[in-house]
Amino acid sequence: MPFNIIHTELLKRHCVDYIRRCIILSNEKTNTKWVTAGLLLGLVLSSLDQTIVAASLPTITKQLGGFSLYSWVFTVYMLASTVMMPIYGKLADLFGRKRVFLGGLSLFLLGSLLCGCAHSMYELIAFRCIQGLGAGALMPVAFTIIADIYPPEQRVKFMGLFSTVFAASSIGGPVLGGLLAAWSWRWIFLMNLPIGLPALLLLAAALKETQPLRSRPKIDWSGAAAFAGSVVALLLALVLGGNEYAWGSPVNLGLWITGGALLGVFIWVEAKAKEPMMPMRLFTLRTVTCSHIAGFFINAALFGAIAYIPLFVQGVIGVSSVVTGYILVPFMLATVVTMTGCRRWMMKVSYRTILVMSLSCTLAGFLLFSRMDMDTTTLEIVIYMLVAGFGAGAVFPALGTAAQHAVEWSLRGAATSSNQFFRSVGGTIGVSIMGGMLSRGIADRLEASKAAGLDIQGLSDPETVLNGELRLQLPESALQELQRAFSGALHDVFLFASLLVAVSLLASAAMGKARLISRNGESS
Repeated sequence: MPFNIIHTELLKRHCVDYIRRCIILSNEKTNTKWVTAGLLLGLVLSSLDQTIVAASLPTITKQLGGFSLYSWVFTVYMLASTVMMPIYGKLADLFGRKRVFLGGLSLFLLGSLLCGCAHSMYELIAFRCIQGLGAGALMPVAFTIIADIYPPEQRVKFMGLFSTVFAASSIGGPVLGGLLAAWSWRWIFLMNLPIGLPALLLLAAALKETQPLRSRPKIDWSGAAAFAGSVVALLLALVLGGNEYAWGSPVNLGLWITGGALLGVFIWVEAKAKEPMMPMRLFTLRTVTCSHIAGFFINAALFGAIAYIPLFVQGVIGVSSVVTGYILVPFMLATVVTMTGCRRWMMKVSYRTILVMSLSCTLAGFLLFSRMDMDTTTLEIVIYMLVAGFGAGAVFPALGTAAQHAVEWSLRGAATSSNQFFRSVGGTIGVSIMGGMLSRGIADRLEASKAAGLDIQGLSDPETVLNGELRLQLPESALQELQRAFSGALHDVFLFASLLVAVSLLASAAMGKARLISRNGESS
């Protein structure tokens, strides 16, 4: 295609996008400071919920009973929120960001209220599902709104604010959860109301949005149903496989087959839909596709690190549970530093340059993680986390911004939410695979070592193998054998995570020369 035609098409796209934004969001009437405050409060709910619930769940289970349902309090929330992310993104493109975000936030607050009133584990799980259905809107639609109301060079400032909120939530969530659980676990959920209601009121009053001039949109219900069924089946296969059911069991195989079949139906429906829930043409854009792939694999690696570094510190090094709760602070602080500096970098260089440099640093950190053993000190682990954190901090702002700015306004919600979706699924799959690797690795090493008189039955669970009363009852030689097996298995886990980071690095290197453009345009 001749250059002048390409240039004309790009100019036409940007002009249409600018006019549509002027119709939909009138920034003269939108108080961006209050909108930003409302969005941050909403994101506090999203980032705080999981950590604060994790800290209080043992107390909740003790009072409500039903220990066998323990993991489902997390699983059902994760399934519901992950499935809804792309659906909310498309609805935001069709019906406006404001009403979709407020609808999701309202549903999240309703679920929180119901969770606080639950009288059994079954009720709590059902209400957590409602909470998750609303939570799927909070993060992707919030970032879409920010992309609408701020010029490109200012959007990453919000990423810096969010990174601070996320770090504070990750650090303070377990502490706050423990304190509230000691008083009344119901306030773990009820405290969402005094945070969420002001956010609801702020956004309802400050965000001015009118419906674009277009015919009545048609919702792709069949595509949404096929997508939801496929994701739920595949994620359940990963969550239940190796735990509730053997990987090769009829139930697990049935979930894989069902998920794969529904995924095929979803792709077929989307190719024919007038308003597809996840437009397939998004994946014809190199920047978007590479961003999704890179986000999927880096999240798979990072979620594994966040899940198993504290376990290593407490199980192998032997620090107290109190110190373990704060061991990730250096990693979080390092990500905040580079995320804050990412705004200036994106105004000067391409996304690929930022991502290749950042992911190379992250890869170095994960290779250092793979060197951890029984002689590793806490200071060394802190240094390793700083290296990985300094690399990871700039990755997610660059990936999210790249996906948003590669498309026109009418696809921005879908692009943002699908990017969040692939990250969420990547994290879920990564933790599941690494958990299986860790359990199998410990069991194999214990079986091979045959420590003197050590009964290895029941010692292959990575969450309990080196903790609690069991550890105190073991002789020193047996304890060292367990520690050696644990650190050896984690070596394999972090090598695998390093491979995932490397794949993310390769995907980022293939992104091309796309970069953030300031006020004169959206993206190249």
